[in-house]
Amino acid sequence: MFRLRLLCLLALLGVALGIRVAPAGAAEPVDPWPGLVQDIFNNRPMNDGSNVIAIEMPYRAEDAAIVPVTLRSKLAPDDARRLKTITLVIDQNPAPMAAKFELGSDAKVSEISTRVRVNSYTNVHAVAELSDGKLYMVKTFVKASGGCSAPAAKNAEEARNHLGQMKYRQFARAEQGPTNGVREAQIMVGHPNNSGLQMDQITHLYVPAFFIDELHLWQDNSPILSMEGGISISEDPNIRFTYVSNGAKTFRAEAKDTSGHVFEKQWNVDQSGS
Repeated sequence: MFRLRLLCLLALLGVALGIRVAPAGAAEPVDPWPGLVQDIFNNRPMNDGSNVIAIEMPYRAEDAAIVPVTLRSKLAPDDARRLKTITLVIDQNPAPMAAKFELGSDAKVSEISTRVRVNSYTNVHAVAELSDGKLYMVKTFVKASGGCSAPAAKNAEEARNHLGQMKYRQFARAEQGPTNGVREAQIMVGHPNNSGLQMDQITHLYVPAFFIDELHLWQDNSPILSMEGGISISEDPNIRFTYVSNGAKTFRAEAKDTSGHVFEKQWNVDQSGS
């Protein structure tokens, strides 16, 4: 958490001082990935993750402020290893570490989808840590521009009225059926997730950074997943995921933001899987 907040603060400081990652008009921007491996992953070795994890994003984003991204496990059913964490890194964003997902040891999360801001043409990396202690990396390239500074969809008053409101949705998985325990669900949190790079259209001042930096999900008291978030997660964070039910009767969520607010809610689980 400290590392993520430090990266965000350094990014915002750089904007305030007019610091640029590369000179305007430079023929080839500096590749930040080697430095990010050092800063985010302490220079740990990166292994080819093509048989471990997949990352799906549009090559050209329709809206740079809400770019869909899906992270999917490719581990074979008989693979003894399990996914422990997945870190999403948007290389050219002001704060490149978009999110780190920690997966519950018994939830068998196999897919996570969310929406992110993309600030410029960039590589996007997904780094999975497995139970063998190794890191596995894949990447894709996205063409988008200005996502981190795009104006908020809601005005300030509307955003305040929706602050912390949570919605939970459970989906049927007809192709697999409910009997195997696989569930697909979605959690949505009302929050402006201000990046600190957006300008108030009336005052022409930058809106301070204000975002969800922790999200925890449980089935009964068993962890499903946790997210350590940053300024790259889009307004009104939206996480869709698959997991294996343990027969729990409740689904519980807790979110915290950078101003210290804590939002909690619990729902009953539809045991039919629909």
